[in-house]
Amino acid sequence: MLSLNLPAFNVKIATQNQKRVIFDALRGRYVALTPEEWVRQHFVNFLLKHKGYPQMLMANEVQINLNGTKKRCDTVLYRRDLTAQMVVEYKAPDIEINQTVFDQITRYNMVLKVEYLIVSNGMQHYCCHIDYANNQYSFLKNIPDYKELL
Repeated sequence: MLSLNLPAFNVKIATQNQKRVIFDALRGRYVALTPEEWVRQHFVNFLLKHKGYPQMLMANEVQINLNGTKKRCDTVLYRRDLTAQMVVEYKAPDIEINQTVFDQITRYNMVLKVEYLIVSNGMQHYCCHIDYANNQYSFLKNIPDYKELL
């Protein structure tokens, strides 16, 4: 698989039913190895091992109900009271991060109302902080460490 703009780690890849799979630490099982999943597993590892995010407060493929349709958020970080704090949307490395991608994660946020939105294709990463009190948002230069979110 493609080298990403994320720290390398000891990826667990296997073959099941003649298909390549990758171990998802958050779901505790192997899932289909797609380019987007490759990005997800690297980014989750980055958040856990390099940014100090607690594994027990993170979940992959979180289902939400948006205007009567079921959608899935790629990764959600929860606060200790189990309200959503951050949503991360992944794209394959060859997918450009553009307004359409931000529109997608913004629609998810209409339901979750999180403080942080992150979009990554494994090569480029964007983090947006939403200030609801002042009705504004700002893009951060870096992905915040978990301790900065508290």
